[in-house]
Amino acid sequence: MTDWLWQSVWAFSGFFTGTLLASIIAALIVQAMRRQWQQSQAKIQQQNEELQRLLGQSKDQQHYLEKESITLEQQFAAAQQVWQEKEAFYREQKKQNEVEFKQLAQDIMNQQGVKLAKENERQLGSLLTPLGTQIQKFQERVEKSYEAEARERFSLAKEIKNLQQLNQKISDDAVSLTHALKGQNKLQGGWGEVILERILERSGLEKGREYQLQASYQTEDGRRLQPDVVIHLPDNKQIVVDSKMVLVSYLAYMEAETEEDRQRALKQHLDAVRRHMKELSAKSYQDLPGVSSLDFVLLFIPIEAAFGLALQADNGLFSEAFEHNIIIVGPSNLLATLRTVQNIWRNEKQSQNAIEIARQAGAMYDKFSGFVQDMDDIGNKLDAVNRSHDAALKKLSTGRGNLLARAEKLKVMGAKTTKALPEAHLNQALESSDEEARHEE
Repeated sequence: MTDWLWQSVWAFSGFFTGTLLASIIAALIVQAMRRQWQQSQAKIQQQNEELQRLLGQSKDQQHYLEKESITLEQQFAAAQQVWQEKEAFYREQKKQNEVEFKQLAQDIMNQQGVKLAKENERQLGSLLTPLGTQIQKFQERVEKSYEAEARERFSLAKEIKNLQQLNQKISDDAVSLTHALKGQNKLQGGWGEVILERILERSGLEKGREYQLQASYQTEDGRRLQPDVVIHLPDNKQIVVDSKMVLVSYLAYMEAETEEDRQRALKQHLDAVRRHMKELSAKSYQDLPGVSSLDFVLLFIPIEAAFGLALQADNGLFSEAFEHNIIIVGPSNLLATLRTVQNIWRNEKQSQNAIEIARQAGAMYDKFSGFVQDMDDIGNKLDAVNRSHDAALKKLSTGRGNLLARAEKLKVMGAKTTKALPEAHLNQALESSDEEARHEE
């Protein structure tokens, strides 16, 4: 009984204690919540007061901004009015300046055009004058070449026609001089050289350049030789001609009254020709220092009939002479040989003329090439001048702050001027400057 009672008492005590603790805890919680609520109310009150203060400031700011807006609207209206006035002024200036600027640009282009025209005329003159001179010289050279060739052809035909007369005259001279020269070898040799010189004069060859008389040469062993004639050929070649008279034996043949005397005189005539052949062969004119011969020498017999008699009497005489590097010639075939040489020289001159013509033509072509090149250079320079002109105008009238716009602004600001800028370029400059300004904003 006692134990149970104590247990009940202890149970009640525990319940009461738990209830009391719960009440205390609840009271503490309620108290804490009330204190938190009070703090929240105070904070809300503070925030409300701050909002009221900010609201008042906002209303003041609103009133200020409304006043500023009215002021800005008034300023914008004034600025718009100023801009409209400036735009009207610019348009008016544009109309006034367009004609003057066009005239100024035209004057500049005219001055540049006159200057370039004068420079082009000077350069063309310096190019065309030498070119014209070269063409004139070239034409004169060609005309002279054809005229010389025509004269040579006519002269050759005439000389061939006169050849027979010359031979007859030489034969007549030989007969007329027979008695005077008979027995005088020195006079006979001199007369033969005279006949040789006459033939040379009629050949068309130029003395001193295409042939030489009595030229002196020295052999390797110190002997001095003097051939009657040295004929020069192109390419530094020479032909030596030596005159040999066989008059006495020929006259003996012509004056013989019997066949026996005639045969004896003919043999003497052939012996005389062979003797001259051996003497001439021994001199070896073709091997002389300074002589580039054709490996043979011409043995000239001045009397055509004596020359013909020797070859007719002995058909092997010509071959025999050739074996000794000698060719026997009379007046007729010597003249024909010399005319052949003269034709060789004429052809050589024509070849040289052709070479010179080709050279002159090449030089003229080079001149033409240089002329065309210079004309291209002039065109390029004109293009460069036009590009520079366009670039200068762009610098004047394009981009923000270009020179024309700045100059016009200075005028608007009060700069004293007596002229106005051309309207077309001024409008372009102002529009370009304004457009650049809008892009930057």
